Amino acid sequence: MKMKHIAIFASGKGSNAQKIQKHFHNHSEIKVELIVCNNPKAGIIELAAEWKIPVLMITKDDQKNPEQLLNELQKHKTDWIVLAGYLWLIPELLIKKFPNQIINIHPALLPKYGGKGMYGMKVHEAVKRASEKQTGITIHLIDEEFDKGEIIFQSSVMLDENDTPDSIAEKVHHLEHKHFAAEIEKIISKE
Repeated sequence: MKMKHIAIFASGKGSNAQKIQKHFHNHSEIKVELIVCNNPKAGIIELAAEWKIPVLMITKDDQKNPEQLLNELQKHKTDWIVLAGYLWLIPELLIKKFPNQIINIHPALLPKYGGKGMYGMKVHEAVKRASEKQTGITIHLIDEEFDKGEIIFQSSVMLDENDTPDSIAEKVHHLEHKHFAAEIEKIISKE
């Protein structure tokens, strides 16, 4: 079986990317080949250096003119794109070139608490304001709209009145770290 190459798009400290890299390190069929980052201060950059994985820094202009980004992805033989805390909308060109091959994780049970501007603590604060009894994660394919692609996997956790946005975030991070890499492997292995 041909080795499948992943490009991880990330904007932050990289805890999900770290779990993904650890999961696929020395994997016989799947390899993290490239980190794409839009934040020069992101922790993921330092992690990528430790892993000896190249980092491609991108700007808003790269988003508007994604041909160069596509060329870089093709240079690294990218088969799949994984969004691990990446906050920008993926350009339509990439969605067309990687149909059903871009995976995202969202820190809520979609379709609730999704869409533009709903990320990170904003999601957990909204969940708390609504006094939800449960929340969780959604792993989904992406399309042209934020958080609207086909849902592949969901996992939930119970909440109570004592939960704060911070404790909700901690519970959700636990689910992300437990499930994301394994679900990526299942999706890619089906191909």
